[in-house]
Amino acid sequence: MDDNVKHVAKTPALLILASFIIVVAGMKTASSILVPFFLAVFIAVICTPPLFWLQRKGVPKVLALVLILMAILIVGLLFGALIGPSLNDFLRSLPDYQDRLSTHIAALISWLSERGINIPAEEVPHTLNPGWVMDLAGNIFSTLSMVFTNAFLILLTVVFILLEAADLPKKLKVVLKNPERSLSTIEKFSQSAKRYLVIKTLIGAASGLAIWLWLLILGVDYPVLWGTLVFLLNYVPNIGSIIAALPAVLLALIQLGVGSALLAVLGFLVINGVIGNILEPKFMGRGLSLSALVVFLSLVFWGWVLGPIGMILSVPMTSLVKIALESYEETRGLAIMLGSGTGD
Repeated sequence: MDDNVKHVAKTPALLILASFIIVVAGMKTASSILVPFFLAVFIAVICTPPLFWLQRKGVPKVLALVLILMAILIVGLLFGALIGPSLNDFLRSLPDYQDRLSTHIAALISWLSERGINIPAEEVPHTLNPGWVMDLAGNIFSTLSMVFTNAFLILLTVVFILLEAADLPKKLKVVLKNPERSLSTIEKFSQSAKRYLVIKTLIGAASGLAIWLWLLILGVDYPVLWGTLVFLLNYVPNIGSIIAALPAVLLALIQLGVGSALLAVLGFLVINGVIGNILEPKFMGRGLSLSALVVFLSLVFWGWVLGPIGMILSVPMTSLVKIALESYEETRGLAIMLGSGTGD
């Protein structure tokens, strides 16, 4: 066991808990700074495989970095151009959609009353108010639009992270007491983390594209927004697909009626079933899966600390912690506890 691991094992539990609380309080206070930084790290980890691939093909380091940055800028500009108009339109129309949703709920209550099921009208806003789903989607998109205001800071941070990525092993060889073993562990963690994030991103993009196309065929308003929401919440397994489906299904109900809403539900079930149960396990492997309780707790915790972006990044960050724990023999038991089964 490394000296650092031994030192942590001997630290009193109360001191560790107090340190954890202080760190979390500091992170919540500094969330406006940490969110762009975490996003930059997230983007940099995804970009390192193509960067190293270009360098292996003989492309100079600076030119490879410029090509990667150009790709990031093009994707960012396309992303902003696609969702920008729809986002502004949706946020303006949100009160109208909520009013129409209230009308549908009132009609449902009337229908139930005719069949002997009485629901007090004054209790509806508290017990049967799906409008919060639309509010949640609006909050996520509003936060995403604010992230674009920090685009320059995020891009600059990505540049420095990518510049340091190639030289980091050399620095660690000088700093670490047992560089061979430690670098092997770090390399294992790095490769697993990059593979996880790249595959998860590609699968999320495929899911979002499929949902966008299906909702476009059905004629649901703002299909590009719902495809984007599916892509973003794809990083949150199980719960994320449900949260992403609800606003689109409700909008289909309000706009097109029950039949289209049921078709939208069918599309989400088929696409999530094929991608989540067939493609993702095939490419990702089941070893990186987290337990449902861990997913929910990480969603609540990181959402509370960092806001809506924290919810999106919650499971990737927790998965990276699991990968790191799996890298050490001494902490592999903790990784199993975070996983969905003893076979992880």
